[in-house]
Amino acid sequence: MLTRPDPYPRSLVLVAALTATVLFAGCGPTATTSLAPSASSPGAPIAGASAEASTHAPSAAVGTQTDTEWGRIWDNVPIGFPRYPGSSVADDTSPEPVSATYAIAGGGDPEQIASWMQAALETATFSTEALSGPLEDGSFVLDSVGDGGCRIQVAIKPLGGLTFVTVRYGAACPEG
Repeated sequence: MLTRPDPYPRSLVLVAALTATVLFAGCGPTATTSLAPSASSPGAPIAGASAEASTHAPSAAVGTQTDTEWGRIWDNVPIGFPRYPGSSVADDTSPEPVSATYAIAGGGDPEQIASWMQAALETATFSTEALSGPLEDGSFVLDSVGDGGCRIQVAIKPLGGLTFVTVRYGAACPEG
């Protein structure tokens, strides 16, 4: 009987799992790939976390901060920050600096997106301070807090055939 070598030897799987664990350790909130966030223990990555970088501009330097009217923010969100399924990194067109901007093609229901973001952030150990909306323009604003004065604001706004998710990731939050 002829046997084929295992294409995924146990040592390779173990190395990949350890690498993923190291990469996601201390990254803060992480994304899920389903429409409903998965339950996990506090501080643990959410199941299905995305390893894709979550920046609003590819040229933005990691580890830098900017002062805004909202407060001081990181210029990026950590890798694995909750990102609505099907969204893509978008250029920020607002005059106000943000940590990340994502676009959802085909519109997307802002209320559903806001609820998903709220659940994803709560699963990642952030508490909801307020969820406002729908506002006059159909947008929602989610304010969340974490340990040590960490504040996050997520704005969901429909515009034309797209829905934009804009994140302000406070300077007191852990750097990714």
